[in-house]
Amino acid sequence: MTISELKPILVFDSGIGGLTVLREARVLMPERHFIYVADDAGFPYGGWGEEALREHVIALFGRLLATHDPEICIIACNTAFTLVGADLRAAFPQMRFVGTVPAIKPAAERTLSGLVSVLATPGTVKRAYTRDLIQSFASQCHVRLVGSENLARMAEAYIRGEPIDDAAVISEIEQCFVEKDGRKTDIVVLACTHYPFMANVFRRLAPWPVDWLDPAEAIARRARSLVPLPEGFEPLIGIDPAIFTSGNPDFTTRRLMQGFGLTIR
Repeated sequence: MTISELKPILVFDSGIGGLTVLREARVLMPERHFIYVADDAGFPYGGWGEEALREHVIALFGRLLATHDPEICIIACNTAFTLVGADLRAAFPQMRFVGTVPAIKPAAERTLSGLVSVLATPGTVKRAYTRDLIQSFASQCHVRLVGSENLARMAEAYIRGEPIDDAAVISEIEQCFVEKDGRKTDIVVLACTHYPFMANVFRRLAPWPVDWLDPAEAIARRARSLVPLPEGFEPLIGIDPAIFTSGNPDFTTRRLMQGFGLTIR
């Protein structure tokens, strides 16, 4: 199979937070084209009812797979994958899905204080999937789940260069910081792919230093493991497509996509 015959990799998120994952995947998979899909018409997912979101995502993927026939799909959204991942695999058994789940296992392995927080959307916080991860991999830790109603929207605005109020950010992250028996939270899991774009803001506003755990590289490594690297490849040069389900992203978003080597279809 020649490079030109290789199928693309589809990267999916509710908005533009999945660009953190796309960035890492491109580094590890330089021979592949990517299709970035932002379901901005459905953003944010955190406020959806579970059954409505499940039906919405499965129907959307039915159309995406029929149109683009990707090699694999990376679901760069904790909220979507923790709810719909198993349903997607059942509905499309011929497709391989790489999911995004809260990085609770590596957090439990790295923490020195035993105090870990998971910063996520309300939807991810309430999922049984998330609580199962804690029970399976972090039962020896004190894990605080912090569901933010507003941080994904703030991150979208921040990525586009809009000003963000420090006090508003502090109100969303302050519950992550726990002091107990002389110990302090030392790891905060960023369980939404939007959040790593604001990591420097979080570091500046945090009451003490913590490790802000970004899962993007681990997701990219998993995707790479499923897609063989052909012999004699050359890194691709060119622009990959970005698809926005609203069909009408604004000028700032279009300019941002260009900065990531994407052109909006």
